[in-house]
Amino acid sequence: MTDFYPDSSPGGGASPGNVPGNVPEFSVSEISQAVKRTLEGTFERVRVRGEISGFKRAASGHLYMALKDESAVLDAVCWRGTASKLSIKPEDGMEVIASGRITSYPGRSKYQIVIDSIELAGEGALLKLLEDRRRKLTAEGLFDEDRKQALPFLPQVIGVVTSPTGAVIRDILHRLADRFPRRVLVWPVLVQGEGAAEQVAAAIRGFNNFPAEGGPLPRPDLLIVARGGGSLEDLWTFNEEIVVRAAADSAIPLISAVGHETDTTLIDFASDRRAPTPTAAAEIAVPVRRDLLIHTGELERRLLAAASRLVEERRVQVEGLGRGLVDPKRLLEEMSQRLDDRAERLKGAWVALMKGWQASVERLYAGLPHPRQLLAVKSEQLSAPAARLDYLRPRLLGERRNEVDGLSRVLESVSYKKVLQRGYAVVRGPEGAITAPEAVTAGLALELEFATGRAAATGGSDQAVPEPAKKPAARKNRKKPSSDGSQGSLL
Repeated sequence: MTDFYPDSSPGGGASPGNVPGNVPEFSVSEISQAVKRTLEGTFERVRVRGEISGFKRAASGHLYMALKDESAVLDAVCWRGTASKLSIKPEDGMEVIASGRITSYPGRSKYQIVIDSIELAGEGALLKLLEDRRRKLTAEGLFDEDRKQALPFLPQVIGVVTSPTGAVIRDILHRLADRFPRRVLVWPVLVQGEGAAEQVAAAIRGFNNFPAEGGPLPRPDLLIVARGGGSLEDLWTFNEEIVVRAAADSAIPLISAVGHETDTTLIDFASDRRAPTPTAAAEIAVPVRRDLLIHTGELERRLLAAASRLVEERRVQVEGLGRGLVDPKRLLEEMSQRLDDRAERLKGAWVALMKGWQASVERLYAGLPHPRQLLAVKSEQLSAPAARLDYLRPRLLGERRNEVDGLSRVLESVSYKKVLQRGYAVVRGPEGAITAPEAVTAGLALELEFATGRAAATGGSDQAVPEPAKKPAARKNRKKPSSDGSQGSLL
């Protein structure tokens, strides 16, 4: 506690009658620091019980709230480093016991408690919080019966979410081995304390995220979330919303086995099946292999007995029907006799049919004329047209021959060979007839066609040949060129 001493300076204060007295003067900061030292010195560590109001989490991670009762309110703060270690998550309306130290915040002239631990104020407060949370989740539909899934009759793989060191996992494995051995995948988690709820929820979602096929581990067909017995505070992990929502969202059927038969947690309402104990969860998960074998044997016995009775009934029925049937041997004998009779009748009918066809052919043959008679008639019919054809043939042939001769003379008159007979020649190159002198180049292979034959030649200079001067008319007695076939170059 801080003591205050009067200031003896003349101007240190004033008396009630405006007469300077011995009352000291302080700054605001001095008063605030004095109050702070007084509070912290008097209330070094306290435990305060009250209801949380105005709870909020700042972006820095610090928690701010107020603790109140019927007549007072106390501000409270929990620093980020301590907030992550609290055993419970504060909520509005939660009655708690907060432990810490009393101090003041000069910036706002208020005092507050700095919380370093917090716990629920008795089991009644826990039950109230549990009931409020149950109503909230029920209203959201997380506990509806239509969300429940049927459990597989005989799962191949069972996933277990529990502590790896407790007796729970040993009880489950032992019970499964006794009833029907199955493959078990254990996801180790904390089942109590800080971070336990997050681990349990992550394990449930982790099993659900296993690929259906092709993964490193097989996806479980059934999940068991288990924990041994304990107080309400010990089992509180399985009342947290994050755990309940993970169980409700699980696509894999889930059995909750938390605590003993009288213990109830919120995960029991969200799971597809509640087991009173972890051992009972193993019994629910798989049937008894021995009982199945016995039941299978009984079904086999009943099946064989039913088949035997059915065969006997059918045998009696066939025998009864057989007594009303004709003797097969006699029936075959009658059918054989009937077949012989039909064969004889068919043979006679065939002979009669052939005789009838022969008579018909003979009648038709008798009515037909002889081929020589037909030939004589046709010859007489053709003689008249043949005579007319002999008469007309010479006249027609003469007319057609005259037409052909006329066309031949016309064709010869327009033929270029007539021109060649007058002393001209056709010059052809590799690409056909040449009609211009500039098309003839040095060394070009040429072919010359005359009226009496053809000759080869080669192009000379690539200069154009001047047009030769007109020569005087040839004398009539000019000798004809030799026709020995020799021909020189034109150029």
